[in-house]
Amino acid sequence: MATLTLLGAINNALDQQLEKDKSVVVFGEDAGFEGGVFRVTAGLQKKYGKERVFDTPISEAGIVGSSIGMAANGLKPVAEIQFSGFMFPGFNQIAVHAARMRNRSRGKYNLPMVIRMPYGGGVRALEHHSEALETLFAHIPGLKLVIPSTPYDAKGLMTAAIKDPDPVIYFEPKKIYRAFKQEVPEEEYTVEIGKARTVQEGDDVTVVAWGAMLHETLKAVKSLEEEKDLSIELIDLRTIAPMDSDHVIESVKKTGRLVVVHEAVKTLGIGSELISRVNEGAFFHLEAQPTRVTSPDITVPLPKGEHHHIVDAKRIAQEIYKVATFE
Repeated sequence: MATLTLLGAINNALDQQLEKDKSVVVFGEDAGFEGGVFRVTAGLQKKYGKERVFDTPISEAGIVGSSIGMAANGLKPVAEIQFSGFMFPGFNQIAVHAARMRNRSRGKYNLPMVIRMPYGGGVRALEHHSEALETLFAHIPGLKLVIPSTPYDAKGLMTAAIKDPDPVIYFEPKKIYRAFKQEVPEEEYTVEIGKARTVQEGDDVTVVAWGAMLHETLKAVKSLEEEKDLSIELIDLRTIAPMDSDHVIESVKKTGRLVVVHEAVKTLGIGSELISRVNEGAFFHLEAQPTRVTSPDITVPLPKGEHHHIVDAKRIAQEIYKVATFE
């Protein structure tokens, strides 16, 4: 076993797949020589050469468009968009071509491609460096979207994404890139895309989170268990699309209560969709109104005001307690 950060686990997965599969190529703005802004791909160009790990022009449309062409012609590109908020020039290529190619070609072409994006706030950066934009991709049929919250999942999900025959958007929660370490198997393994994980079991309320918010939620859960003697079931969604709502529904049938925590803004967020599915699948089991804990519907503030925007453990604990004790 190796002890790795989330960042190190992603690097390890890329290294392993570059070595095992000659069709894998890794690229992006500064992703080659420098190893990316956060050094996620550090050392890979030196090991595998400039033909397989390389820098690109500052053109997100070009990065994604090139990935589509590569994937359609036998390669497995792993492209980096420097920050998720920079992806909009390439969004046309993602939504109009990458997501539709299998359907458009009636199955003749599939696109085994991964688009990596550091996402989310908590690092005192500007708004386009700090947004949580998962809803935009989850709304588009033909795309898969994963967000790891642990080093173990980061490696397993990246390996699964590279092996997947269709486009996978891989969001990397930059707040926890180096926040902690975890034992990660050195050998190749996958974490199944589309499967949530029960972090801990409980009876009083179901709480769902993902990415960096899982760890803020864990702080809240621990404080409530110690101070309020609550039994909380915590679920890491892991995959936003396809969403494992059945896993959540079964939990809510047991607890009767649901809180969804996400960093993205409230309106039309993933919390809305998940609550709707729970209402459809477990309505007669509910004992309290399902609740969302989210960022407000505003642009991410400048670094000085970021702490007013991002969800923290204190607020999460308050909302969980309200739902858990509602009568």
